[in-house]
Amino acid sequence: MTEQMPTGRHSDGDFDLNTSNNPTFGSIVDARQSRRAMLGGMIAVAGLFGLSACSDDEAPASTIEAGQAGASATGKLVTLSGTSSNSIRTFWTQVSGPTAVLSSTEGASVTFIAPAVTAATPLVFRFHAANSEGQIITADTTVTVSPATLDFTAVPKNLNDIVTVPAGYTVSVLYRLGDPITAGTPAFLNNGTDANYAARAGDHHDGMAYFGLAATGSVREDGNSTRGLLVMNHENISDQYLHVAGPTNTAGVRPEAEALKEIECHGVSVIEVSRETAGWSYNQASTFNRRITPNTPMAINGPARGDAQLRTVYSPTGVAGRGTINNCANGYAPWGSYLTCEENWAGYFRRPTSDNANRTLKQATALARYGVTSTTGASSWSTVVPSTAGDTRFAKWNATAQAGLAADGTGDFRNEPNQYGWIVEIDPYDPASTPRKRTALGRMGHEGAWPSNFVAGQRPAFYMGDDSRNEYFYKFVSATPWDAADAQRSDRLAMGDKYLDNGTLYVARFDATGQGVWLPLVFGQGNITAANPTYAFANQADVLINTRLAADAAGGTKMDRPEWAAVNPANGEVYLTLTNTNAASRPLAQTDAANPRHYNDPKGASAQYGNPNGHIIRLRETGDRADATTFTWDIYAFGAGSDLNAANINLSGLDPTNDFSSPDGLWFSRASNPGGQLSPLLWIQTDDGAFTDQTNCMMLAALPGRVGDGGARTLTNTDSTGATRSQATIVGRTPGLSLKRFLVGPKECEITGIESTPDGRTLFVNIQHPGEGGSPASPTSIWPASQSGATTPSRPRSATIVITKNDGGLVGL
Repeated sequence: MTEQMPTGRHSDGDFDLNTSNNPTFGSIVDARQSRRAMLGGMIAVAGLFGLSACSDDEAPASTIEAGQAGASATGKLVTLSGTSSNSIRTFWTQVSGPTAVLSSTEGASVTFIAPAVTAATPLVFRFHAANSEGQIITADTTVTVSPATLDFTAVPKNLNDIVTVPAGYTVSVLYRLGDPITAGTPAFLNNGTDANYAARAGDHHDGMAYFGLAATGSVREDGNSTRGLLVMNHENISDQYLHVAGPTNTAGVRPEAEALKEIECHGVSVIEVSRETAGWSYNQASTFNRRITPNTPMAINGPARGDAQLRTVYSPTGVAGRGTINNCANGYAPWGSYLTCEENWAGYFRRPTSDNANRTLKQATALARYGVTSTTGASSWSTVVPSTAGDTRFAKWNATAQAGLAADGTGDFRNEPNQYGWIVEIDPYDPASTPRKRTALGRMGHEGAWPSNFVAGQRPAFYMGDDSRNEYFYKFVSATPWDAADAQRSDRLAMGDKYLDNGTLYVARFDATGQGVWLPLVFGQGNITAANPTYAFANQADVLINTRLAADAAGGTKMDRPEWAAVNPANGEVYLTLTNTNAASRPLAQTDAANPRHYNDPKGASAQYGNPNGHIIRLRETGDRADATTFTWDIYAFGAGSDLNAANINLSGLDPTNDFSSPDGLWFSRASNPGGQLSPLLWIQTDDGAFTDQTNCMMLAALPGRVGDGGARTLTNTDSTGATRSQATIVGRTPGLSLKRFLVGPKECEITGIESTPDGRTLFVNIQHPGEGGSPASPTSIWPASQSGATTPSRPRSATIVITKNDGGLVGL
């Protein structure tokens, strides 16, 4: 037994080598006959290298060895090597221990990934050899598998312009901004002259998911790790690199071609990817390839469908819309659909302060609560004068109530902002399908929609952050109990109708005791009524369109920028990144148990008060049921530099191998491989500004414990005046060696978006906006060109990378 590179995959080889009338090997096993009777007098003798055996008749001797006993750990690639003489067939079977999936049962050398265990566990394998006389002899060997560890050397903090990973791993670049996704689209020039981004990769790659395909054809195959569909978000743009000399604006008017580029660079990509001998690539000509942009037609589903607040000149009935934008985190549904999340959409709309004069007080309150207050819109797309009469793709970004037009919004785009801020469901297997906005999950700055563990007969949940300071953590619980038969249905969007259009939306309240409550956002309950003095709710559609106001009324806990959620596939516990906040949003007097820190982390000569490094909170649902209305919680890890005060700031005892700031992306390894079983591997990605004087953004690997594995803690916070205040909180156990830095990205990037193949042996990671502070004439990064050793200046590009372990084992273990 040795740990080596894998051999090729072969057929199971269920055929008969013995043409006599004697019984087959399988029939003997089934009949449980003795091994001595089976071998017809052959003798087996234990030796140093396992077991050897020889025949005792007059035929030439047959001998085999199964190799020396050995040890490995969860997720490692193990090679079983046997030797034999005078045999015409050799094969392996497993005798005992947790099931290991052999690369093949045939041949003298086979491999497997060591299964998940919680303690050192022996696995016994038997090597079989058949000779020309039809005799079969065997020898056994034992592999003792230990629990998973982070068996790599932590990557040091650095400011390099490449993606750095541990020794023993390889990085390759798969899919970059501008890469063509249709057969007729020309190669990307990367000089600002490229167009038609509806047929190219968008910018700012973000959350993503992998959906398996059969080896050939168009059939869904969830377990295939060599061919699939990679679906990813394109959150935003680095507009300076999209144009020849950056964006232009003439007398307050944007050029149509420039604005169209910028718009089409947002949204979602669906691309076919595959692994061949040379590695991973995407298929430019695949019929599955698709871009979903802010111009793509959408259906509006759920309780808010047809509500008056969704009516526009494009959809006077409020049942349809166009596009999705600022798609950051993501989710998926077990029936094979992708969930994309509309995050910071509000700033794209033009709505000057004077617009309030044409609004009701209620409308103005709602728009202000979501930040629809820009006088121009982030990219001034509404200023475009289209070349085609009647083209409203640019006018829709003007949310001003136009004088003299219908007060119900059907004559202009005053209600267009209400069509954004939703979870959008996409069927990746059907390029002709129309995405559906799922209004039952509420409207906010959506940061993810991660599913709970689905249990037959129980109502499933989806967990969602609202990425802004002092916003909330939510979950949606479906009204429909899960039917496992629905997982493989081909009418995937109909399954979304079944499970996502009816249910209860909740906001979380984290109590100081370490307990918590899910507060229902239901019209007529508590303060969510027409009598609410801040906002008079009219019905449940009004509650969902104005979810933030409903959460205010219900009394949810305001959090330090709640972003990605991840669910532990082994036990259902929920993790949530709280990326950071500042002193204005979390002053000394307003810390609480769930958001306990106010401190200074200087960056050069600049003070950074508040919680500039963020933390990760986690919760366990009561009864381990996703539909529970109460939970317990603690704080898994506090972001901090290792040089910060251990008593009050670096509460997790981070050291130079694992200190981090601003956790953002969060993902557990899949349950389909040992990395996601028993003690699953957690990946943490950062979007940092506080720590970037020491390091570029990073990704860490963790083997976390469980809620409640630490205890109560009291810290002393200090503000800029020197005033202090004590704050009690609940802290998980110190991460120690179970948290390590795995990756550091290139200059000025964000690490965001992560997924793996079902077998866990390929990891996809997104690198967003490298060199975001540069210009076309002076880029501050040349990545991804630098990844392959290039030094000539070039425009940086967001991209998806592939990470594999050189020995073929699971990434991270």
